Amino acid sequence: MTTPPTTPALTPADRGRAALLYHFVRLQVPGVRIPEAKFLAHLERSYRILLPKSPEPVSFAAFLEGLYAVDWAVCVGCLEGQNAAWELLFSARTGRSDCLLVDALRARAVRLYPRDEERQDTAVTEFWSNLIAPESEDSLPVLARYDGHRPLAPWLIRVFQNWHLSKLRQNSGVTALPDDDYAIPMDPARSTTDTAPRWHDAFVQAAREWLNAIDDEERLLLGLRWRYRMSQRDAAKLFGLNEGTLTRRTDKLRDKALEQIGGKLVADGWTGDDLEGFVLTELGALLTDDPRLSADNLGRILAAKGKALPA
Repeated sequence: MTTPPTTPALTPADRGRAALLYHFVRLQVPGVRIPEAKFLAHLERSYRILLPKSPEPVSFAAFLEGLYAVDWAVCVGCLEGQNAAWELLFSARTGRSDCLLVDALRARAVRLYPRDEERQDTAVTEFWSNLIAPESEDSLPVLARYDGHRPLAPWLIRVFQNWHLSKLRQNSGVTALPDDDYAIPMDPARSTTDTAPRWHDAFVQAAREWLNAIDDEERLLLGLRWRYRMSQRDAAKLFGLNEGTLTRRTDKLRDKALEQIGGKLVADGWTGDDLEGFVLTELGALLTDDPRLSADNLGRILAAKGKALPA
C-alpha cells in the first residue's frame, strides 16, 4: 500500500482554523462526537489524501476552505463507529433526484446488472460492508479514501460504479478510472458478445436521439469534460460555477444519457451484464466523432456567451 505524503507542520494559524472548524461541526452535527485530537488527526489524514491528487501545491488553509465539512464529519464519525453518523449516512439524499443514497446505489446496480436482482442486491450489500472494512489487506476502506473535497453521497455513488465496472472488466485489460473522474466515459474496449454490430447500431441511434434532445449548454459541458477531457477545476471556472455545482450537472447529464440510451437498449432486448459500461464506452467513441462537439462548434457556443476556449 502506498504511503501518503507527509504534511508540513501546522502553523498556529492552521491550528486556529482547525479549532474553528471543529466547533462549527459540533454545532452542525451535534450527535457526531469526535474528540478534538482525533478530529485534527483525521483532518491531517484527509489532507494527505488530497495532496497527490492536486496538480498544484495546496496549503492547509486552502484544504480547509474547500472541505465539505458536514459530509466529512459524517464520514469520520462512521470510521469512528458512531451510530449517529451512520444514521446520517443512511438518510443521506442525492442532490439531483433527492432519493436516499441506498436507493441511488440500487438504481446504479440495476443498470450494471439488468434483470439480475440477486446480483443487484449483492452488489449494494457488499459495497456497504466495504465502507469501513477493506476489500483486501493492501487496500483502504472506502470511507478512509474520502478527502472531503466532494459531496459525500455523489462520491460514494461514483466509487460504487467504478468498483463494479472494474470487477466486470477485470479480464478485458481496461484500467478503471479514478474515483473522482468517473463521469468521463471509458476508452474503447475490445468487443464482447453483447457488443455485436446489432447493439452498436442500436446504441448509435439511441445516442443520436439523446444528443438531439439536449441543449447547447449541455453539449458544451459534454464537449469540454468528456470529449476534450478538460479538468473539473478549469471547466468550473469557464462556466462560472463552483466545482460541486459542476459535478452535479455532470452527474445529471451522465444519468440522463444512461437512462435514455440504456432504457432504449433494454427495450430492444439487451440481456447482458455491464450495460452501463457498454453505454459509457460506446459514448466516448461517438462523442469523438460528433461534429456538434467539435472545437469550432464549441467555440461558437462559447462566443455567444462572450467567452472563448482556453489557449
